[in-house]
Amino acid sequence: MNKFNRFFVYVLCSGLITTYLPQSMADQQDDNTSIAATVNTLQSQQPCSYAQKINEKALRMVSNFDSSLLEIPKNIINTTNDSNIFYGLTGGLAKGLINTLGRVSVGFADFISLPIPTKPVAYPLHVWDDFDKDTQYNDIFRLDNCPPSDEVIATPDVPAVQTKVVAVPPRPVPDNFGGDNEHTNRKLDTLFKKQMMK
Repeated sequence: MNKFNRFFVYVLCSGLITTYLPQSMADQQDDNTSIAATVNTLQSQQPCSYAQKINEKALRMVSNFDSSLLEIPKNIINTTNDSNIFYGLTGGLAKGLINTLGRVSVGFADFISLPIPTKPVAYPLHVWDDFDKDTQYNDIFRLDNCPPSDEVIATPDVPAVQTKVVAVPPRPVPDNFGGDNEHTNRKLDTLFKKQMMK
């Protein structure tokens, strides 16, 4: 392809994405069916399996790397709103640079320890989650354990079964030689004595 065709394809794809993305997002938010409610409850639950925790950690890592520069305008705006424009531009810029470095460091720590499920370090998790709140950093490398479940699985109520004891009479021992046992024993004794006399 020549350069003009590549540019045309890029512009066309960008235009289609910007045209249909808001519509698809609006369709998702207006969906009040039971399936959407189930999906929302599942997505709002804290991940508890190993794969879910690692997936969440990888997403946090990428988010911290990619959106760390958003800390600069966030802190400039927040510092300006708390004080004045001059302090907001200077102090907010310095605070934003420090938080940008902090988010990159947290992303790097998550990258190094990716196979180990750990709790998030930076709060809010993403820069855009609570834009008015300053970024805070908690303990690093704390293992993420599943919270104890409130659901109690009850054993089903089984009706009591009454057992009856039945006496079984003993079975008679069969005689392999065709007679009663005493007669058979006498025969064996005489046979043994004859063999021993030889």
